[in-house]
Amino acid sequence: MEGYATTWDEYVLFEEDGVQYKEQILPEAFDNADMSDVIFVKDHEGTVFARTKNGTLTLEVDDHGLKVRADMSKTTSARQAFEEIASGMYDQMSFAFTVNDDEYDRDQHKRTIRGLKKLYDTSFVGFPANPGTDIGVATRDYFNGVIEAERAERLAQEQALKEARAKFDSKRKRG
Repeated sequence: MEGYATTWDEYVLFEEDGVQYKEQILPEAFDNADMSDVIFVKDHEGTVFARTKNGTLTLEVDDHGLKVRADMSKTTSARQAFEEIASGMYDQMSFAFTVNDDEYDRDQHKRTIRGLKKLYDTSFVGFPANPGTDIGVATRDYFNGVIEAERAERLAQEQALKEARAKFDSKRKRG
């Protein structure tokens, strides 16, 4: 699975009394952010499907935004979540964070985030704050994990069969 948890574009966070309140996260906001242990979840809660700490989740700041890649092949619940994303039930993302540097332009009704303190999660969501985000499946990455698991299972079965044959042959020679 891969997508963008945020983009560098300005977006309307909400509207009240005909006034649009906007937000923009700058690329440098991530420069000193603590991203040492970030989780990948659904709607910012519940089961953890991937995590930076164990290498199943990677985050990269690029020209477009915060790119997220998650290996969804490691658990049954992650594979089920993969199916929800693959089916198009979820096609956007969000992320949870704390801010340590921002400014608000009252005339433009715009908050600009220049620095993040900590990134807690990236999530696939039904309704994101930033409509420019996206999420989709990286089918090859998913199946690489599936193939790896099936290969390990097949090798274990072959080894068990070899051991059983050797044991049978040993008993037959003695008897």
